[in-house]
Amino acid sequence: MNAIYIFLGVIGAPQVILIVVLILVLFGGKKIPELMKGLGSGIKEFKKASQEDENDSEKKIDDKK
Repeated sequence: MNAIYIFLGVIGAPQVILIVVLILVLFGGKKIPELMKGLGSGIKEFKKASQEDENDSEKKIDDKK
């Protein structure tokens, strides 16, 4: 069987609800927006860096021609 199918088959709605409740208990309602803001800025920075790297590699290929 496909590994992704097996993984997705294990996690269902009850497991997702349990994970969300555990996060709320561990971090509290006031910390969640701060965590999500940090996660969003991290993803944004990662996308920016990957685009810059892609542009640099394209320039190097163009320079070799």
